[in-house]
Amino acid sequence: MRPALAIVLGLVSGVVAAALIMGAILAFAPDPIAAGPAPSAVAAPSASASVPSDGPDSSTTPAGPSASPSGAPSASPSAASGASSDDPSALFHIGESAPPLVIPQVGGGTIDLASLKGKPVWVNFMATWCPPCVDEFPLMNGFYARYEADGLVVLAIDVKEEEGIVAAFAERLGTTFPLGLDLDGAAALRWDAIALPVHFWVDKDGIVRDGALGGIGPDIMARGLGTILPGVTVTP
Repeated sequence: MRPALAIVLGLVSGVVAAALIMGAILAFAPDPIAAGPAPSAVAAPSASASVPSDGPDSSTTPAGPSASPSGAPSASPSAASGASSDDPSALFHIGESAPPLVIPQVGGGTIDLASLKGKPVWVNFMATWCPPCVDEFPLMNGFYARYEADGLVVLAIDVKEEEGIVAAFAERLGTTFPLGLDLDGAAALRWDAIALPVHFWVDKDGIVRDGALGGIGPDIMARGLGTILPGVTVTP
């Protein structure tokens, strides 16, 4: 072989070998992107994230009735039935027989509502310390004077005060109708007299026809009397 040809063949062989070596290096070298570190954009859990507790997740608790504990109080019977404290018939026994009323009378004797059947009766539960009671007594005196001839009976029932205090109160206001003493408050409870003063108008048959919580004026008084004095024009 000629020396020149041998040199050329040697150079070609060297180039081919170098190319093969470089190809092998590129083929088996690791991908710099795939082998790099995890991207920093993958955030760690925030420190403000809530940590689940051992109990139920309150954010997934149903909000309906089933969420209430079985021992939780339900709506009151009156609310469930649609009855309201604003319903006069519920508050004042309207349309019902008047509850029993047998109590000592100021000055002696006994007040017994049953003995007054056949007469229209205005029953007022009150106390001497009650400012509206003081305001109402003169008005009640006036109505009693005007309609006593029509059979009207007015009874004021003092709740839980001594007779001497009540007698002085009646004298000071010039009261002309009987006063009774509910010394232990039992009568007020039977009548559901939940606040003082409170008024009940009972007809001659012993049926409650109207009622009103106190602090009332002559118009409400006249309305109540009109329900138990049929055929009588009652004016304020």
